[in-house]
Amino acid sequence: MRRGKFITFEGGEGAGKSTQVALLAERLRGAGIETVITREPGGTALGEAIRDVVLQAEPDPVTELLLFAAARAEHVAKVIRPALEHGTWVVSDRFADSTRVYQGVLAGVPQSLIEAVEAGSVAPTFPDLTLILDIPIGEGQRRTEARGALSRFDAADGEYHERLRQAFRDIARAEPQRCLVIDGTKKPDEIGDEVWRAVETRLLAEG
Repeated sequence: MRRGKFITFEGGEGAGKSTQVALLAERLRGAGIETVITREPGGTALGEAIRDVVLQAEPDPVTELLLFAAARAEHVAKVIRPALEHGTWVVSDRFADSTRVYQGVLAGVPQSLIEAVEAGSVAPTFPDLTLILDIPIGEGQRRTEARGALSRFDAADGEYHERLRQAFRDIARAEPQRCLVIDGTKKPDEIGDEVWRAVETRLLAEG
C-alpha cells in the first residue's frame, strides 16, 4: 500500500491555519484521498490534556519542551504514523516546527536538545510538505483579539510575535524543498487555491 502524505500548517497566531487545514482536507477528500485532520498540541486524549495545561500555565522552557514532546510522541505513534502507513493523508495544524520556534528561538532552549528530543519523538515521521502562513504582526493580533480568550502565546507583545514570524521564515529559507511561505492576508479561498497548487505540484505530481 502506498504511504500517505503528511502536510503541516505553521505560522503565527491568527494566521488562519485552522481554516486552511479544513479547506485542504475538503479538497483532498473531494479528490478521493482519505484524509485525517489533527492538531498540535493535541490529536490524542493525552495530547489534549497536555494542551490544556501548557497553554494556560507557564512552565520552565525545558519542561515545556518535554511536555510538548510527550504529546507529539503519542500523536505520532497513535494517530499520524498509523494513518500514513494505511495510505491515509494527514493534515496537521502545527507540528515540530512550532517547537523549534516557540521553545527554541523564543524561549532559548538549546537547538541540540531540541534536535535530540525531536529525533526520539518524531523521527522518521517528518512532514512531506509544510505550508507557513505569513501575516503582519498587527493583523495577527487583531484576529486573535477578535477570537477572545487569549492564550499566553496570543497575548505576548509585538516584539515576541515579530521574532516568531521571522523564525518561521528562517525555517522556510533553510528547507525550501519541504516548506512554502504563503501570504496569509489574502482571502481564505485565494489562500486555499495557492495551497492546493502547492499540493498538486509537490505531492500529487509524484503519482
